[in-house]
Amino acid sequence: MHPAPGHPLDTRAMSPAGGAPAPATHAAGRSAAGVERPSTTAQVVSAVGPRLRKARTARGVTLAALARTTGISKSTLSRLEAGQRRPGLDLLLPIAQAFRVPLDELVGAPEVGDPRVRLTPHAVGGNTVLPLTRQPGPLQSYKMVLPAGRDTPDVCTHEGFEWLYVLSGRLRLVLADHDLVLDPGEVAEFGTRLPHWFGTTGQGPVEVLSLFGRQGERMHVRARPAHRTPSSGT
Repeated sequence: MHPAPGHPLDTRAMSPAGGAPAPATHAAGRSAAGVERPSTTAQVVSAVGPRLRKARTARGVTLAALARTTGISKSTLSRLEAGQRRPGLDLLLPIAQAFRVPLDELVGAPEVGDPRVRLTPHAVGGNTVLPLTRQPGPLQSYKMVLPAGRDTPDVCTHEGFEWLYVLSGRLRLVLADHDLVLDPGEVAEFGTRLPHWFGTTGQGPVEVLSLFGRQGERMHVRARPAHRTPSSGT
């Protein structure tokens, strides 16, 4: 794939892929975000700011990072969270898209009682890409389905770090001087400044999980299995 500027999918252009929150027990209770659902229009508007702040801090996203993702200035976002700026659709829609949540979750609309998460696949260069991460952040995850016809290497380089896990099929990975074939259950990780390409062997489609750090971020492993020493005898 040809990432531009990072992974094959520019997450800033994706449609929201959220799911409805858990059902409430009555019309005027608490939402899935834990914020009281008000009953009047004025109360709905006044509750938007705290909802936005709660959604942002729960994801560990700074105002500066959200400003970069949405194109809304940091000062406007701050005033919006403080209730000093009226929340219009021109502000709420980009924020809902960045957080990958339905708009009604931000404004406290009545919930529909459907707990399913609806993810939206995207066609990118003949490949099917399904974003799995539902909030902005340094690491993004994807499921990709590569068609059998994607079998001609066309290497590229860009900023970032990639982790690939093969779910099904056989993945061909060209990485600098290496030309590898990965089977289901195998993993590859590499810095994307190296010339690279991945696709199929031409024998069938491939399903892949991808974790991608646009600025070279890597996964942090907190626990590893202990190394056992061979038994000395019976």
